This record gives sequence, C-alpha cells and structure tokens, in this order.
Amino acid sequence: MSGYLTTHVLDTARGCPAEGIKIALYRVSGNSHKKIAETVTNDDGRTDAPILPAEEFKPGTYELVFFAGDYLRSTGQVSEEVLFLDAIPLRFGMDDAEAHYHVPLLLSPFGYSTYRGS
Repeated sequence: MSGYLTTHVLDTARGCPAEGIKIALYRVSGNSHKKIAETVTNDDGRTDAPILPAEEFKPGTYELVFFAGDYLRSTGQVSEEVLFLDAIPLRFGMDDAEAHYHVPLLLSPFGYSTYRGS
C-alpha cells in the first residue's frame, strides 16, 4: 500500500495559514473510535508529516478532529467561554489503498468548509 493522509488548515478570516491547531485522527468502526494519531499544524498550516503515513494506511472510515477553539482564542478572534466552533469533527472514508487523501479545513470563527484536496 502507498496511500496516505494529509491536511492543511487555512484561517479564512485572517487570510493566512492556521498555525498551532491540534488535530487528532481516529479510526471509526460503527460507534467505536480509536485514536491513532495526534499532531499540530506548523507555520504553514500543515503537519510536518502525513497524519496517516503509507506504512499505517488502511482503507476505512476515519475522523479528523480539529481543536479550533484554542486557536481562535489565541489569535484573539473569539473570547467567549462557550464558542460557536470549538472541536470540529470531520468524518470521511478512504477506500483506495494507493491514493493520497488530502482533507483541508478552511476556518473562521463562525464557519468552516472542507473538501477532498489533492
């Protein structure tokens, strides 16, 4: 297998990469979640290595959780105790054992979007 998973977080409100966002990756099976990786975005809003490298890749259902609340507070974009967006879960499937899956997050304090990137 040579498939792998990467991500990129962009702060659309500030127009820059989102540095310092903690991200957790879970393998999902039914109602069971197993954490398999945790990382933090670098100054380019990317992780220093694939979140799920080729040697650990298996087709299946996964969930990335982006801990955006801490980032939004640290950049001064929100100050509330209860945030509209805090932890953002994205559940997706990867079925091609040879593919590069890229799941970016476009983030602002009150909305986000994602897509299958390249």
